[in-house]
Amino acid sequence: MHISDVVIAGGGIIGLSLAIELRREGASVTVLDRGEPGQEASSAAAGMLVTADPDLGAPMSALAQASAAMYPAFVQELELRSQISVGFEDRGALYLASDDEEFCLDALAESELRVLEPELARHPRVFLLPEQSVEPSRLVQAALAAAKQMGIVVHHEATVCAVAMNGDHQLEVSCGRISYQTPTFVNCAGAWAKEIQGASAPTVARKGQMLSVVPRNFRLKHVVRSHEVYLVPRKDGRVIIGATIEDVGFDKNVEPAAIQRLHQAAANLVPAIGEAKMIEAWAGLRPGSPDDLPIMGPGRIPGTYMATGHFRNGILLAPITAALMTDLILGRQPRLDLTPFAPHRFRASEALSG
Repeated sequence: MHISDVVIAGGGIIGLSLAIELRREGASVTVLDRGEPGQEASSAAAGMLVTADPDLGAPMSALAQASAAMYPAFVQELELRSQISVGFEDRGALYLASDDEEFCLDALAESELRVLEPELARHPRVFLLPEQSVEPSRLVQAALAAAKQMGIVVHHEATVCAVAMNGDHQLEVSCGRISYQTPTFVNCAGAWAKEIQGASAPTVARKGQMLSVVPRNFRLKHVVRSHEVYLVPRKDGRVIIGATIEDVGFDKNVEPAAIQRLHQAAANLVPAIGEAKMIEAWAGLRPGSPDDLPIMGPGRIPGTYMATGHFRNGILLAPITAALMTDLILGRQPRLDLTPFAPHRFRASEALSG
């Protein structure tokens, strides 16, 4: 029987960030991941820190803004502890808006656009949004290295099957033949969070297909996006293009037709991208929820918690999720109201079954 102050299921950026925050508070922490930490939604993401979408809604907007404000310090700590650069960029994003989308900013003049991104297609309404980006795979690598440097135990190939209270009023976390004893368990298992008996969350796998290209004669300097597609430049010259949203379960197959549609949509924003050489294409599984909001709060069994369902915003929301959940677990008043994200907003049979 392994003993730890906190056991976290899920070694993506949410689980690792929470582990680091709790360890900083003095807790012993064990992270259990069903595969290689960070190899699902976290590493498959584009890394945009989107805070200015008109359709975010009030609860999500406040969460996103708070987390973005934490990001420079978050990145600095991870890079110092891990000695890994996470590719943090703060140049802003160029958003090509449709006629019905509203922003509290002035659209850029054509002359301004030619200076910022000469290859951008002409469009009547383009806004420069104060947004940042990171390289998700490097961010997860840095978080994993930082966690281990801090003494956090990380077990790979450890699928959490069930959580139950034992006779000593401790939680027993079962992973097949191996079990862990802890007073606190947190379900950060992403798209698989629904499968943990006794501490399940109503997540659903939302497939996203993406591709990367290398432009031939120019370098994209800003994130470029619309409501249909986004382009995220990397320091090595690649451009990440994404992404589909598909409710097809745990299917991670890459479909050439979908990739071609994304490439064409990107070329509609930056025509020269149409001639760019494709390097690779892949699919990831984002953890959605019934109302597309994160699930953060206590579970049915005392000592169990959930921090999952972040859908497309897991990278962005990692710092604030770690801070809020740490406050909650340690009995402090969270700095933001978690009511809109509480697990009990769903029917008991749907959210807290098992």
